[in-house]
Amino acid sequence: METLPQAIKPASGSSIILSDDTCPRSEALFDAGIHSSSVWTEHLECYSLSDDEPEPADDHQEQQPIEETVKAARALYDFEGEAEFRELTVEAGDELFILKEEAGDGWSLVRASSGEIGLLPQTYYTVSTDHTNRSTLVRSSASFSIHGRKEPSTSTITPQASLQEQLEPLSIQDTGEWTNPLPSFRQSLLRGKSLNRFSGFVTSGAEEWVLEGYVDPIASSSSSSHQRISTEDSINDDHRLNRLGLGEADRHYVDAGPAWQSKVPKFRVLVHSPSKRTSGLSGAYTVYSVTSLFSSTTDESYDPYIPPISPTRITVQRRFSHFIVLHTSLTRRLPGIALPPLPEKQYAGRFSADFVEARRGELERYIGCIVRHPVARYAEVVTSFLGCESDVEWNRLMPQLLSMPAAGPAFFAHVFHPAFNVDADDAAEVIDRFSRHTLAVGKGTQNLRNIFGRIRDVRLEMSKAERLLSYSLLSLITSTPLSSAPEDVEDTTPQRNGLLNEEGAWCWREDCQDCLKLTKAMQKTSDSLQIVADLYDDHARRTQLATHEALKSVAHPYQSYEGIIETHQSTVSRYKDALQSEKSNDEMTARCETVLNTTMAEMDTYHDQKVENFSTITREHLDGEINFYEQVLHRLKTARRTFDSPRFDELSRSPRQPSRYERDLQAPKLNPPPLPQPCPHVYDSTPMRPVNTAIHEGIGALLGKSQLGRGGSLLGRIWAE
Repeated sequence: METLPQAIKPASGSSIILSDDTCPRSEALFDAGIHSSSVWTEHLECYSLSDDEPEPADDHQEQQPIEETVKAARALYDFEGEAEFRELTVEAGDELFILKEEAGDGWSLVRASSGEIGLLPQTYYTVSTDHTNRSTLVRSSASFSIHGRKEPSTSTITPQASLQEQLEPLSIQDTGEWTNPLPSFRQSLLRGKSLNRFSGFVTSGAEEWVLEGYVDPIASSSSSSHQRISTEDSINDDHRLNRLGLGEADRHYVDAGPAWQSKVPKFRVLVHSPSKRTSGLSGAYTVYSVTSLFSSTTDESYDPYIPPISPTRITVQRRFSHFIVLHTSLTRRLPGIALPPLPEKQYAGRFSADFVEARRGELERYIGCIVRHPVARYAEVVTSFLGCESDVEWNRLMPQLLSMPAAGPAFFAHVFHPAFNVDADDAAEVIDRFSRHTLAVGKGTQNLRNIFGRIRDVRLEMSKAERLLSYSLLSLITSTPLSSAPEDVEDTTPQRNGLLNEEGAWCWREDCQDCLKLTKAMQKTSDSLQIVADLYDDHARRTQLATHEALKSVAHPYQSYEGIIETHQSTVSRYKDALQSEKSNDEMTARCETVLNTTMAEMDTYHDQKVENFSTITREHLDGEINFYEQVLHRLKTARRTFDSPRFDELSRSPRQPSRYERDLQAPKLNPPPLPQPCPHVYDSTPMRPVNTAIHEGIGALLGKSQLGRGGSLLGRIWAE
């Protein structure tokens, strides 16, 4: 029976030393651009992420004042923040202090006049015209000891006591690669490092690994933390597959291909049963049940999309902020793999049924992509996220997971691969083909998403057309004008005018059995067309919406793998330089091969996931269409059988009863509500809040006009003061 591997505990002698009264800190800064709420992990790492835990005491921490430049500002209009994401709640006209204007994703880190610090959208405040730079003293936790040596603070704010010591000489920053006209000058000035500080080659730690290598501080002198192994050993299951021991989750193996070797069998994860809860500290929030399904089948024929017959289940309760912890920790610990983007945060309406269902589907696709990755699914944070059923234990683990240092070059140092399996020319050709392919897939998928949206609109129009046809048919057999005005209706009943007889048959003759049967059969046809219209409407709103949402999982592959592409291209360049250099550097060549094995294994993973994703989406779309047309066909066949004997003959036994749709003839229901649209992809170009909307809201706030339920204007509150 397969279960999740146990979360790996830090080894004795680990580089992280935790104490009972000190919240752990990271050795490196968080990437605040991952998500707006990640700013809290960058600036407030010592704050508890639990909503029910008190903040840790800081009496025993070594603290020193830190100087930071802030700007005075005022809130433009009311904003009700989500405590779950550490957002501020402000009212129009409130005095604010901007601690960090660019906190990522259009958010700023702001301190209210009451002293509370939190996140606020940049469009919700304006910097005061008479503002001056102010300094505020912020207390910072002392960095913890590493191997008995005091490390400098990792805060983004420079400590006042060590301002001069921590300042580094300014250097030119560029977003493009150096063309290298003078190699010797570049090597002497930058020690071979790239000026493109934004490329995945730099941020993943691959550049540092290629140029300088990595020395494992806890590795024993008798064993090496990195080596090339033979192909036979790398694909031998007995060599490593069943020895998930201490630290084994940080060891990654590449087989011939190159392709990642998985240590954990495939399994499936469901996100379901969302429920709204309320906490005294964080307010209202949504909790999702996350269930992992494990099967005893361990062969490659296992399909994770088909639930096992008798699976082993593990169910945990997780919030969206917990998914942020998972994504942030994975990004730091696995810099050499391409992770799917986390869904965007919602500004408002986060408790509506449509949004909660859309968010549930997005989170299920996200975690499903994680557990299908052969390396990510056995990461320590993933096993803790899916296997820790105790909320108290999970709240205790979250700060520890976030405080783990970024892997950087250590990730590549623990990658084991076959020896001498990379050709420089082949590697350059592979990345060129891969980048072209992902760009084409992204462009084609975007076009498919647009077309699919139009198809849903057409289905809605078909629903309106079928409904109009039903109304027209019913209007004909009842002699009731469709959408006629009240003044046009005569006082006399239809029966008296000879339009219908006393039995309600569509005939001027009384006791006409043939017309009675015809009228009742045509009425059943009209009712069936109404049901067909409902099927078209429901199919566009639910079934096709799910497919439309699923297309996001295959959208923008180039953006998702851009870091892998940049890392591969830069490594190929260094690899060729090392091979062509007069002074042989076998160690750098070996390190380049490690990075190239990693990136090509990621390309192989994308290939496998692309096949699975598109196969699943197409299969589910076809199943949905077949089921839809079968229901339509069933309704049409039922209406058709009404005209055949003996059913047709039985219709003359009783008078016609009015149809429940006759009341709609005076006001036909031909204007359905707009179709729900899928939430935008993280890499979609459409902004979440258009600029014109923000300007419109800002003008309304200044003039006192309520916008979207927000009360109070900035000028009105200032005048009242």
